[in-house]
Amino acid sequence: MKNFVKVLVVLLAVVVASCGRRESGQLTGVLDRPTWKGINPYGMVYIPSGTVTIGPSDQDISNTYIQRQKTISIQGFYMDDTEITNNEYRQFVYWVRDSLAHAYLDHYIEDDVTGEERIDWEYEIDWEDETLEDLYYQGDDRFAGRKEWDVDKFEYEYEVYDWKRAAHDRGKSPRNSFIKRTKVGVYPDTMVWIRDYAYSYNEPMARNYFWHPAFDDYPVVGVDWHMARAFCYWRTNLWNTYEGSDVNTEDFRLPTEYEWEYAARGGKELAPFPWGGYYVRNAKGCLLANFKPGRGNYPEDGGQYTVKADAYFPNDYGLYNMAGNVAEWTESYFDENAVSFIHDLNPTITYEARDDDPDAWKRKVVRGGSWKDIMYMMQTGTREWEYQDTTKSYIGFRCALTFLGRSINDF
Repeated sequence: MKNFVKVLVVLLAVVVASCGRRESGQLTGVLDRPTWKGINPYGMVYIPSGTVTIGPSDQDISNTYIQRQKTISIQGFYMDDTEITNNEYRQFVYWVRDSLAHAYLDHYIEDDVTGEERIDWEYEIDWEDETLEDLYYQGDDRFAGRKEWDVDKFEYEYEVYDWKRAAHDRGKSPRNSFIKRTKVGVYPDTMVWIRDYAYSYNEPMARNYFWHPAFDDYPVVGVDWHMARAFCYWRTNLWNTYEGSDVNTEDFRLPTEYEWEYAARGGKELAPFPWGGYYVRNAKGCLLANFKPGRGNYPEDGGQYTVKADAYFPNDYGLYNMAGNVAEWTESYFDENAVSFIHDLNPTITYEARDDDPDAWKRKVVRGGSWKDIMYMMQTGTREWEYQDTTKSYIGFRCALTFLGRSINDF
């Protein structure tokens, strides 16, 4: 009877509201709220909330002070099941290239909502138009007379809101003081294949790895931390443009260091590797990840360099190559003593480094090890770092997205 009366009151409130009245005299909440059924981003898997013991899963005397064990809790989130591939990242590069072409050709219309001019993507781009010649290398910069993109022009500006500073400011400063805008070149640094290895012939990789279709499904490399974040920002805007942003208020982002470790363990407590065991080979002697199993021995695992992003078996969360192939950027700032003071609920350290900051303040955590690393780097508890403006032939990334609400799997 009580439930019937409650339903009747709500229905009455809806009728009254439909007649133009804002209130009914009853506490019913706002009735025109959108329905939230959750989202399921393509290429991502759900990592349920849970507890994990981070740190080494074996005795590690030399690194005791930078990766001590600690029990933490992590909120559920989505994560890409593979590293971002060359072809996925190329979608970003092409979007930036095409937006430049539209701007050169003055393909603008007035936005119905804001009244501001925006690119009209319905226009076809005539790539033979002489107006676009500036997007190609000119004069002495041309090699062998080829018509090639001047990739230095492919720049993209992304924004970050400094929530930590805003929270401590308590409304004393204008909102725009917490918004940081950074313009970055988005084209991968293909020269890393040559620069990273002295007295080594890797020029074919520099020429082909990002462009040749043979490597479409391989993880993108040669992207620094800023470029990875710019990709996440662009991916968020792409999603909001076509899926809408009325309810999904969270952005695609890099995972935090400990989200990454939690996901890598695949629900296996104290597992030294994503597959859980203490060995890097299965019962048949086959290697379970793409790394350097011995001195001068790169191809035994099936890949001379990187392998396809979905190679080998996934862990129990459905994530591929959380050990080896390419190491991965995380959102977190690297501090050697982090475990001694981080919180036990969704821990991380974030710091928006300025250009004039000391180099030590620009260190970001890199996890997972790569195709050129030894077995130790494959372990789920191993911590490593790199400078945020550094590009390498063995560092890529994958995106994360905070899960809103709780699924039945969380209970």
